[in-house]
Amino acid sequence: MRIQCKLAGSAVLAYLGFVASACDEAEDASRIAIAGGSLTEMVYLLGLEDNIVGTDTTSLCPPSAQDFPSIGYVRALSTEGVLSIQPTLLLSEDDAGPSHVMDQLEKLNVDIRTIPETQTAAGIIDKFACVAEILGVSDEVQAKHTKNLELLVARIESARAKLGEIRATVIFGINDGIPTVAGRGTSGHSLLEIIGVDKAFDEISGWKPVSLESMVESNPQFLIVPQRALDISGGEEMVIKNKSIQMTEAGKKQQFIVHDTMALLGFGPRTLDAAAEVAEEIVSRVSEADTASTEET
Repeated sequence: MRIQCKLAGSAVLAYLGFVASACDEAEDASRIAIAGGSLTEMVYLLGLEDNIVGTDTTSLCPPSAQDFPSIGYVRALSTEGVLSIQPTLLLSEDDAGPSHVMDQLEKLNVDIRTIPETQTAAGIIDKFACVAEILGVSDEVQAKHTKNLELLVARIESARAKLGEIRATVIFGINDGIPTVAGRGTSGHSLLEIIGVDKAFDEISGWKPVSLESMVESNPQFLIVPQRALDISGGEEMVIKNKSIQMTEAGKKQQFIVHDTMALLGFGPRTLDAAAEVAEEIVSRVSEADTASTEET
């Protein structure tokens, strides 16, 4: 079954450096609870969604993933919520918690697999490989999916080669007129690295609100906006009218790229698809602008 949320495929490039115990095949994967939307996408992609008995609130794609009993938010799970669905296996993102809940579940002999994550293109593929190994997926099935992800990586690399020096940032909302942007150590920063653009706010750490002066100085040429960030900011019109953004090249030329939040920042298979689409759109817009400039002269 393919995930009907623009997920373009799945797979396994080189399976690198995971702790063996984390990715060993589970003894019983007949009742899977999942804490992490990217992991839910992977289980669906592998065609094992009938084994799912519960998901967390970040498991939004495909829409049917929201029909399972909820075990709460990935970082705010409860022991009772997980135990109530009697899972034989809990797949969790590496930031799942709180830690005391994970400790309690482990003491109660729940088979917990915290999937290692590196927020790179190769890391996404390794993450998928780990999930496939845990669920006992055959080498043949893994190889079939691998080809698709390799094609996505190739699309990204092809677009990267054409980008040139383009500054961009990811906006994660505007509060009281102040944009919050992606600094080092964020999923937004990692997305920019995959795409291959220059990071407009490489000097800051975390998701940080930035002043008008900082926006003018960094002057991103493109703004990548997760859909959720657009919604909480009041929609595209409010973003366009923001004074800080109006002062940037991105604002003046209205060079915004809006995309599904989990696809951009969830670091599941859809993130490779999203990265390829965003990179290709930037290349296309720059090419169109260059053509128009040439025609004018």
